[in-house]
Amino acid sequence: MFCRNQTARATVARGSALEMEIRRGKFRNSVFLDTSQDSDLQKKIDHEIRMRDGACKLLAACSQRDQALEAAKSLQTCSTRILAYMSELQRMKEAQVMQKVTRRSSDAGPMDDRMPCKGKVAISDLRIPLMWKDTEYFKNKGELHRCAVFCLLQLGGEIFDTDMVIVDRTLTDICFDNAIVFSDASPGFELRVELYSCCSEDDYSAGSTPRKLASKLSSSLGRSSGKKLRASMEPGPVSPVSNGGASPLLLPVPSVPGPKYHLLAHTTLTLSHVQDSFRTHDLTISGNEECSYWLPLYGSMCCRLAAQPHCMTQKMMSGCLKVKQCGADLQSWTKVYAVLKGTSLFCYHRQEDVEANVEPAFTIGINKETRIRAAEKDPQSKVQNICISNQYGGEEVTHTLTTDSREDTHRWMEAFWQHFYDMSQWKQCCDDLMKIELPSLRKPAPATPKQGSLYHEMAPLSTPSCEGLLLQDNAVSAEIRALLSSYYNDSY
Repeated sequence: MFCRNQTARATVARGSALEMEIRRGKFRNSVFLDTSQDSDLQKKIDHEIRMRDGACKLLAACSQRDQALEAAKSLQTCSTRILAYMSELQRMKEAQVMQKVTRRSSDAGPMDDRMPCKGKVAISDLRIPLMWKDTEYFKNKGELHRCAVFCLLQLGGEIFDTDMVIVDRTLTDICFDNAIVFSDASPGFELRVELYSCCSEDDYSAGSTPRKLASKLSSSLGRSSGKKLRASMEPGPVSPVSNGGASPLLLPVPSVPGPKYHLLAHTTLTLSHVQDSFRTHDLTISGNEECSYWLPLYGSMCCRLAAQPHCMTQKMMSGCLKVKQCGADLQSWTKVYAVLKGTSLFCYHRQEDVEANVEPAFTIGINKETRIRAAEKDPQSKVQNICISNQYGGEEVTHTLTTDSREDTHRWMEAFWQHFYDMSQWKQCCDDLMKIELPSLRKPAPATPKQGSLYHEMAPLSTPSCEGLLLQDNAVSAEIRALLSSYYNDSY
């Protein structure tokens, strides 16, 4: 056992900082898996580790520019997901400990355990304007600087990535057509949007960069010294490229050869940014003009951010009720089957009408301006009634509800209070139902190149999917093909 632990620690020590965090987090948390949610997160971490390892192998085997850029994008996405899942797992552990401490505390006072409902948050029509110099854009002067960019979007434990876009001075905006939906958001959500960039002008063939550098140095140092330098930089049994050791000239040797994406800009969107329209948001820019991955951003981002709380789309309460309208006779009760959803209490003649999608007999408004109170008990049934009051054209309209038992009345009152609490937390998202379009599957490649883009200069895709782009290289092993195929099938 001691030998195995020593070997494991030695393996971790040879890895990158990210690898160390992953392995330590995996070992630390695997001991405390006491819920199914913990186990699901651990499975996600293990899955992303396998996908990340496959992306590393693929990146090392790529011989074409577009393949290397897509592989590096997958590597960046996997690493971000791993860190996010580890943070979520740690947060859950802390919440479990706090919950146990609260339960064991004998002097703990009464606590309000009411929680707001969850909901969907969608971001679409993402546009990032560029600010090129006049000489670059209008006069087409200067070096043609190209970058590959994509966005990572994270909300809690959900992380999505956009398509990769090649950007140069022929484009005025970076456009991402992806519609991304987060399905488990709370009203206190924080949606982080990160823009990553990578210079796309270098040759990213596996092992080509060290060889080219060695060739240039050898011609400068002379035949004898240059030959020794080339031998030390060529992959071999004792090469620093192959064994991860330190180069004699202390040249930086990346753990994985190939392109590297860098964070170019980011922002965080919250509930206050949600509006059923196209809006502009501020960006925080990283880097400067000296960076190879730099792009001239305006410092803003445009998108449509919408939200659908569950209380607006799902049935929050249903059951049989008796309803009496304002001013009606004391005995004129109408039996209905009521459904509480969104900003209305839908009243049907029969329960079967709900399943048959029949129009309700009438509706009672339930919104932020609605007032609900418990009326005096009915002297005959001894059941407390529920009064719902709304303002229509300056006139107050009241509906009185009653149930068959005290327990049913209590359940309906609790449902109403919870509904009002959800509305108060989701705020403007409960004024009207915002439209959210479900993201479509991968779009087929365009038959003709887009105007103003550089896609026509890149190798045509063999298949419309990104997976096809990644798996063109014959040098990729069957194992890597299976890993990457599984990764993309699980991600979409």
